[in-house]
Amino acid sequence: MKETDVVRSLAALAQEVRLRVFRALVVAGNDGLTPGVLSEQLEVAPNTLSFHLKELVHSGLISQERQGRNLIYRASFATMNELLSCLTENCCQGAACLSPAATACDC
Repeated sequence: MKETDVVRSLAALAQEVRLRVFRALVVAGNDGLTPGVLSEQLEVAPNTLSFHLKELVHSGLISQERQGRNLIYRASFATMNELLSCLTENCCQGAACLSPAATACDC
């Protein structure tokens, strides 16, 4: 992954609503979610959500597909895994850094 792509992805996730949207799409899996469902689930105004979805699409972290009248948004698991791989590449020179319990997310 190019450094500019890493920065773009991290910048997209460095905002509370976008992080919540991305996490909701990760949970949804390959089925994805419509903007209406996301708006309702996350309690975000549709026009605000639209702005954040555009930013996430631009970063490559999510994709958009039209199905009839609906837009379906999905997390790009390949991009997510590439980003995680890039961030942890050569971590601690191959040694275990933290216990498994210490790596759990509190969010």
